[in-house]
Amino acid sequence: MNLISNHFAHQNKPTLFTLIAAGMLLLTACGYKPSSHLIRHVFSDKIYVKVVIDRVEPENAPYVKDEMNRLVYTRFKGHLVPKEQAESRIRIDYKGSTFTPLAYENGYVVRYRANIRVKFDMVTKQGELSKTISSIFESDIEESSLTSSALRTEAIRKGLGKALNEFLAYASAKGMLVENGQAAGTR
Repeated sequence: MNLISNHFAHQNKPTLFTLIAAGMLLLTACGYKPSSHLIRHVFSDKIYVKVVIDRVEPENAPYVKDEMNRLVYTRFKGHLVPKEQAESRIRIDYKGSTFTPLAYENGYVVRYRANIRVKFDMVTKQGELSKTISSIFESDIEESSLTSSALRTEAIRKGLGKALNEFLAYASAKGMLVENGQAAGTR
């Protein structure tokens, strides 16, 4: 009897194929579409990316350029091309950052909030769009000024990373509006 119950218990376990097939059915039944599919309604395959270098913090420009290039390849499924060959363009302008102390200990700031502003000017299939994104990053900080400088740079980069991810969400939302036949305005 024990042998028979073990056989039927083994038969009722879902296989990896069954789980994957059920997951795919669920995703397609819900109308899920990846962001790259939606972004194609906004941006063409050939994209030019320009990052405006900030005079105060020029070290952030290569980081922003590399991250945006990565997004174009991995999430937009597009190709980076020179400006003359581009059908779509993205201009990224880092508009600065402010730091707000959140907590003090023994007279020193031990926690802060970094507010980062980034402006995106785009030439898309629908025309010219502009979007300013403000991102927030909070972190603890140590009393050492050397460590504080490194943490400041790290906070700005994490805030810029969040702004780029928000831009990706914005572009996906615009693509969904286009797909649904609604106008993709400038907001």
